[in-house]
Amino acid sequence: MKITTRGHLQGWLDGLAKRFTLIAPTTVEEQILYRPLGDSSAIAWDFAKTDLSAKEYFIPSTQVLFSLAKEGKGVRLEEPPLEGERILFGLRPCDARALRVLDALFLNKEPVDPYYAQRREKTILIGLACREMGEECFCTSLGLSPDEASDVDLMLTETEEGYAVEAVSRRGREILGDLSLKEVEGTPPKPFVREGRISPLGAEAWPQHFTRAYWARLSDRCLSCRLCTYVCPTCRCFDVRDEGSWEEGIERLSAWDSCMAEGYRRIAGGYNPRPTKMERLRNRFYCKFCYYPQDFGPVACVGCGRCIAKCPVNVDVVEVLQEMATW
Repeated sequence: MKITTRGHLQGWLDGLAKRFTLIAPTTVEEQILYRPLGDSSAIAWDFAKTDLSAKEYFIPSTQVLFSLAKEGKGVRLEEPPLEGERILFGLRPCDARALRVLDALFLNKEPVDPYYAQRREKTILIGLACREMGEECFCTSLGLSPDEASDVDLMLTETEEGYAVEAVSRRGREILGDLSLKEVEGTPPKPFVREGRISPLGAEAWPQHFTRAYWARLSDRCLSCRLCTYVCPTCRCFDVRDEGSWEEGIERLSAWDSCMAEGYRRIAGGYNPRPTKMERLRNRFYCKFCYYPQDFGPVACVGCGRCIAKCPVNVDVVEVLQEMATW
């Protein structure tokens, strides 16, 4: 295997930061978040999992799609320029797999989302394997592993001497450049994997459980706070709205939305097909494990456990999957 030291890695990243926008995990008010950095000095190296995924760099929480303004007797329409080329460093395997899940909708089905497509094309992914699975993590139950390298361009695995480096794609090989590497015998260390793997039901088995009373009991806890959807790396619901006026100009915005919000499915005339917490909570699970796989292919959950960690009333996706496995 090929290894490098942290010092060499930091110098290499500093060089890349002069050519690309460097996005990496850093400490922000006691949370670990992905942020654009000028160099490697502020990178958080010793972290288990970022508090939020890197989803916002592909589907921003709010983005201007275009603006309209009067221009004489006509109208001027402008689209904002997209970001330049980027390096996304320190991506955990679950978050990298989440991008593949989003690709299934935004890239692999017509019409392709041009904003998402350009951001994906302009971003090189450098993964960082997990040393161990966290208490809430269940990625292995969904066919992943804490050192899965197939969804990134370059994978780093921490070793006693530094980091093992694996170039996965052509783009990964191209950016290696002058990174100092040493060839040593052996293979990268395997992460610690927690026991207790669950086996989620296949998408075809979910419809028969749609009317079970379990969903009503589970929803008694729910506060409809929407945290689960905002921290999820694969949730992608959004709303489109116009702000401004003809006198000052109008911006059309795309902003994150949540299927757990009371008015999310309300349509013209005021009808809401999912007016209760139970219907909305049930839909969230069916969307991830039944509807999305049927429509687009992959399960829309990567086992990162953020929704478990952040839920204030302990609605636990693992608990739900274990319950369903007994039916």
